[in-house]
Amino acid sequence: MCSIVGSVLGVFVYNHQKLEILFYQSGAVGEVPLGNCVVKCQDWLKRMHTEVPDSAAVLGKILEEFMEVDRPFQIEDQQAGRKKITEVLTRFGLSYHQGGLILGAAHALPTKSLKEALQHRDLAGVDKEFERALANVEKDPPAAITAACSILESLFKIYIQDNGIEMPADQSLKPLWKVASKHLGLDPAAIEDDDVKKVLSGLNSVVDGIGSLRTHTGSAHGRGRHAYRLQARHARLSIHASHTLIGFFIETWDERKRRRDS
Repeated sequence: MCSIVGSVLGVFVYNHQKLEILFYQSGAVGEVPLGNCVVKCQDWLKRMHTEVPDSAAVLGKILEEFMEVDRPFQIEDQQAGRKKITEVLTRFGLSYHQGGLILGAAHALPTKSLKEALQHRDLAGVDKEFERALANVEKDPPAAITAACSILESLFKIYIQDNGIEMPADQSLKPLWKVASKHLGLDPAAIEDDDVKKVLSGLNSVVDGIGSLRTHTGSAHGRGRHAYRLQARHARLSIHASHTLIGFFIETWDERKRRRDS
């Protein structure tokens, strides 16, 4: 993959200075490799597997301009190069999406898994999962809803397991949230401050709404006779709401742990 992508970019971006600026601005590190533009590009791409934490993210940014910005005087070569890159990414179970996003990288490249990110409360790692969900918003809103719901379920299961709490018999989103939020002290009924209580009640509504959307329209369930007109904006709202909830949940979890340890 690095050889083909490097040969395409090395020929297209034939100016050494421009190529080096492109790599550094995209997040590549280390000394500039020797050789012509093709060799330089190939070697740098190969090194990224060990030199940067998320080589897929860097690759996406390196490809972004080439894949999305047309150069009229080079359009035929650019189209042919895009086809080669798309084909080689597909061969390795990857795909390029608008905004410099490489999907499928969690399995094909050495990136942190969602489970690991959640276990270590790594918000940056979790952010990448939401980026993948957002990438599906326009072409498949139900799949994006399913992804957002699955991330929430995964977090709550990990919290319940790590804290030795009895897992609910029904391991869908709402029962998991009920157990985890109560143990973490996010139950509105246990809060005295009315303003905070209102906000926490809103989190309950978010979970309820996302769980219901996944049940009725998400790709994980069959759809009945009534067709829900789920649009991209609904999926985007659900993903952002899930992201906010997870961030607050993880920060609260860490704060409780710091208090307990001190």
